[in-house]
Amino acid sequence: MTTNITLKQYIQSESVQNKIKELLKDKAQGFVISLLSTVNSSDNLKMCDPASVLTAAMTAASLDLPINQNLGYAYIIPYKGLAQFQVGWKGFVQLAQRSGQFKTINVSDVKTGEIVHHDRLTGDIDFEFATENRDALPIVGYVGYIKLVNGFEKTLYMTTSELSKHGMRYSQTMKKGYGLWKDNFEAMAHKTIIKLMLAKYAPLSVELQRATLADQTVISQDGELEYIDNKPEKAEDVAKDKELEKVLSAISNAKSQDEMDMIEEFVPDEARKAFDEKYSSLKITT
Repeated sequence: MTTNITLKQYIQSESVQNKIKELLKDKAQGFVISLLSTVNSSDNLKMCDPASVLTAAMTAASLDLPINQNLGYAYIIPYKGLAQFQVGWKGFVQLAQRSGQFKTINVSDVKTGEIVHHDRLTGDIDFEFATENRDALPIVGYVGYIKLVNGFEKTLYMTTSELSKHGMRYSQTMKKGYGLWKDNFEAMAHKTIIKLMLAKYAPLSVELQRATLADQTVISQDGELEYIDNKPEKAEDVAKDKELEKVLSAISNAKSQDEMDMIEEFVPDEARKAFDEKYSSLKITT
């Protein structure tokens, strides 16, 4: 862990600079600017281990997927002081298109009354999408469709309930009520449908295999993958998280140096940066 320094300080070291230039060559400068902009826009990412942030970003760069959150191709997600790499649904579509194996790939919401027939034996579903007042109808699920250049085609449908259960099973952040599943359920529904279709039914290029394996992992500098967000939480970890939330809240609400002095003895390593920043700001204002 290198949380005692900022990301900017970390990437200024000669060894890290050489690593970035070796991988990205003439794109290195643009990558650094984009990465710093992404991190500076998120207080939670600022508190993450800089090494994990960099490896997540470099994984996205090696797949040629931008990490701009507004584009939806790839994300760097903070979780317990570490940065996860996540592929967005647009990222999976982009990688599939590059493989040259797909003629069509698409996902759509499905609304009340649009499922005409479902053959449980073959799995085939007939849809008739509404053309009038469709926006007013509630969404009941999402359907994905792929067609390969060799003629193979497949449809995958999941209800909103099934997608929610999938998110609750594989994402601790969703269980806690935050993260991409909460902030943008539609995007995560699209991603889940596309990722499952590709994994189950499509030929995977080397890039798609790498993206599928690295998705939702913290990546070490040695390239090892750890799915920290998918691990069942222990009772002591939950208690620790609650204590950390209390300390961060106290730091945020502190109005004087005296209050900060009282808080200091309870500050764990994960909250040290937030404490130092708030303490410095109080010194400046007083």
